[in-house]
Amino acid sequence: MRLKADLTLLLVSLIWGSAFVAQRVAAQAGSVYLFNGARYLLAGIVVLPFAIRAGRLSPSVGSAKLMYPREQYSWMFAAGFLLFIASAVQQLGVVYTTAGNAGFITSLYVVFVPVALFIIWREKAHWISVLAVGLAGLGAFLLSTGGRFEVRAGDALELIGALFWTFHVIVLGKYAAQFEPMSFSVGQLMVCGLLNLGVGLFAQEAVLLDFPLLGAIAYTAFFSLGLCYTLQIWAQRHTPPADAALILSLESVFAVFSGWLLLDERLAAIQIFGCTLIFVAVLLSQFREWNLRGKIDSTHLVEGR
Repeated sequence: MRLKADLTLLLVSLIWGSAFVAQRVAAQAGSVYLFNGARYLLAGIVVLPFAIRAGRLSPSVGSAKLMYPREQYSWMFAAGFLLFIASAVQQLGVVYTTAGNAGFITSLYVVFVPVALFIIWREKAHWISVLAVGLAGLGAFLLSTGGRFEVRAGDALELIGALFWTFHVIVLGKYAAQFEPMSFSVGQLMVCGLLNLGVGLFAQEAVLLDFPLLGAIAYTAFFSLGLCYTLQIWAQRHTPPADAALILSLESVFAVFSGWLLLDERLAAIQIFGCTLIFVAVLLSQFREWNLRGKIDSTHLVEGR
């Protein structure tokens, strides 16, 4: 089950990485909040029928209160609010930086997750995890800067967004796993979409809907949001938050290659080396789990947060 969860998160990171190209297309059209509002609401509508079906198959059929307790609504709003801030800042940052840079800097939440878990929840990290997040952070730095410390306005915004992605990953891993994943996914998508749309109606001028922008909305809504956030919630029920963050950080690698293939964003040799460091970091995180499996039972692994 843990292997399936890890492979699922790898697929999620692949789709998320390619989605930065779609976000860059939307950013070049001048769309931030309205773009986010449209794609998150559309994603929520797409997942809704599956959530209803999952509810009908639930053993608590006929009792909405049992199926959707008050705590679930509270955590759905919390996750949706974090998603709103993170997605809004990220999309605003993409206006002023490349798809590759946005993906790389966003991946820094892989470093922030274990730090936040230690500071707030007093969860100590294994030494291999410390080494892994250090390599991932160095890799993200090399990828986003090419070895030269030069922070653009868009890069600074992406860094702020990474902080909010950090807490979103932790909320999903520690709290969302208690609830039915489909309905939780719909809830957080709708909250995020409505908040983005509300801000967009007041803070952003309407943009002309052309084919590239509509394509960007459709791709991100159906795949990077509707499909991936639902898969993420399921997968994080079977893997710890810190390890999930490391696997999901591979979206930075997929983002740079997508930008290179589709947007002609060039890669320097040192940036390729940064990609390699992130891959090594993810492999180290998995090595830690293989080592621990020989010492403790699998149930402890799943629930050892």
